Amino acid sequence: MQQSFDRRAGLGLALASALAFGGSGVAAKPLIEQGMDSLHVVWLRIAGAALVLLPLAWRHRALVRERPALLAGFGILAVAGVQAFYFAAIARIPVGVGLLIEFFGPALVLGWVRFVQRRPVTRQAAVGVLFAVTGLACVVEVWAGLGFDALGLLLAFGAACCQCAYFVLAGHGADSADGRAPHPLGVIAYGLIVGAVALTLVSRPWNLEWSLLGERAELGDMHPPAWTLIVWIVLVTTVLAYLFGVLAVRRLSPPVAGVVACLEAVVATVLAWVLLAEHLGAAQIVGGALVLIGAFTAQLAAPAASAAASGERGAPVTGNVPQPRDDGKELSHQ
Repeated sequence: MQQSFDRRAGLGLALASALAFGGSGVAAKPLIEQGMDSLHVVWLRIAGAALVLLPLAWRHRALVRERPALLAGFGILAVAGVQAFYFAAIARIPVGVGLLIEFFGPALVLGWVRFVQRRPVTRQAAVGVLFAVTGLACVVEVWAGLGFDALGLLLAFGAACCQCAYFVLAGHGADSADGRAPHPLGVIAYGLIVGAVALTLVSRPWNLEWSLLGERAELGDMHPPAWTLIVWIVLVTTVLAYLFGVLAVRRLSPPVAGVVACLEAVVATVLAWVLLAEHLGAAQIVGGALVLIGAFTAQLAAPAASAAASGERGAPVTGNVPQPRDDGKELSHQ
């Protein structure tokens, strides 16, 4: 009965995480269209979330000494890289298209394992990649010479590559030599801090037009103050989204949580359709479905693939289930 309750709670949390993450692009695009630089929006998001999670960083401060490379890689690629590329992409292409291309990341992991690491992948994984590639071709309308801004598509693909790097790094979050795995909340907190520092160097927030935050943004028929969108992006689509995601994975297996997380693309596409009037054609809808089917399939193989890519055993750093001790107590949460 307890397992059944945990599973239902885990599915609810995973869905809440996907809903929260899916609202980031829709809230960010009005700010970008208002005149705010996309990198400044990303910096406000990451720096604000890092500030909120400082207590968690202090609680897990030993990670700085124990796993500096993991924290640096997670912060620069999985946090700063993914968000910077994605926000820059949606400044040029529809939110749904940008996120669907980003979800090509799990398929890229399998390509990394097969062609860079020269390790075999399962037939199921190969089918997932085939679906994702076919869907991606439909989303960008390759038969029409790319139906969207070429630079925007390239930036979205950069986000997918950074997401791939996250999965490759994931194996390095496996249990360390002393039998302790890095706590996911600590990794997320420090990842946001590292990401904020990296983005500070790139975005130069001292040039940010702070007066824009006092103006009203256009979000469909609504005109909320711009600063409220930043608050939403920081607290809901970043802090709560990450926390719900971690809590979900603790109650579900990483593959199941990852599959539910793919609903983020559906949420973002629907919200962009309703609030931003970014309508997708039939080709994009069919292609998006194929990308998500491919992502679902590839996601099931992603934890094993990331472990193979790193030469270690274990699941993604933010996606492990509690491992029991011999005495029945939990060894670690990841």
